[in-house]
Amino acid sequence: MQASDDATLGLIHARVLDGRGGARAIDAQALESLQLAEGESLWLHWDRSCPPAQRWLYERSGLSEFACDLLLEENTRPRLLPLPDESLLVFLRGVNLNPDAQPEDMVSLRIHAEARRVISLRLRPLRATEQVIEQLEQGSGPRTASEVLLYLADSLTERVDELVVRLGDRIDVEEERLDHDARYEPASDDLLSLRRTAASLRRFLLPQRDIYGQLTRCRLSWFVADDGDYWNELSNRLVRFLEELDLVRERVNLVLESDQRRRSERMTRTMYLLGIVTGFFLPMTFLTGLLGINVGGIPGADNPYGFAIACALVVLIAVCQWWIFRRLRWL
Repeated sequence: MQASDDATLGLIHARVLDGRGGARAIDAQALESLQLAEGESLWLHWDRSCPPAQRWLYERSGLSEFACDLLLEENTRPRLLPLPDESLLVFLRGVNLNPDAQPEDMVSLRIHAEARRVISLRLRPLRATEQVIEQLEQGSGPRTASEVLLYLADSLTERVDELVVRLGDRIDVEEERLDHDARYEPASDDLLSLRRTAASLRRFLLPQRDIYGQLTRCRLSWFVADDGDYWNELSNRLVRFLEELDLVRERVNLVLESDQRRRSERMTRTMYLLGIVTGFFLPMTFLTGLLGINVGGIPGADNPYGFAIACALVVLIAVCQWWIFRRLRWL
């Protein structure tokens, strides 16, 4: 059966692990008569949106109806569910790196893992699985079913690392511009979007960290002896990412508060200057308005020096106000 036929059936990758870090590809037809040799394991990666893949899961995978229903659920959160037959259901989330997609709209990867077989399902393309395939082609990939699970989790975590670094770099730029440019006004919409991204990532990574912690303590017979150490390291990495995301959210809040404080200070300073100018010219405006009324009896109306006297009086009032404002430390 050709690769195009496999795609029609929803089979994205089918690899038989040789137990030494490499693997050979097989097609969907070969699954019917496949016999694994000693030390070999099978990894099947399906597109769960394809009806033929769903039928295979229910009819030919050998999984219970309960397990199949969970693997095909529409909406899932990261979770770990041990099954009575010493297999595991693991639901993980990865960063969405597809074109025109938001990274925080994380892609779900559903996995059923047992002693010598791993079945994984996805709805949208996921870079993590492609990376594990590349490692297998280079002979440096997983050797056992438990390591397939570990390699997939490690690749998912690596994508998170890259995104967290980008978020930190973006807030670094905003903070630096805010510190060095007194006239810079950060875009509030961009900062709020950054905060939403951090919050969305944290929402999925927090339970994923708990999953890694549970796998650290998992003692299934088909796990490799040092798997717990690697799961513990992945858990610690996720803890660090969660702390970085909390810090990003806090730094966004600080940048927004700093910008709001600067805006408030500018507004206060502007209103203060307007108040000083208004208070400075109010007495002079009153005097000129009083002398400008069009009624009889205006002092100095017939005096040839009346205008000069009025101007001198205005100047005198201005000087007195300036002295008073200086004494009150308003200027």
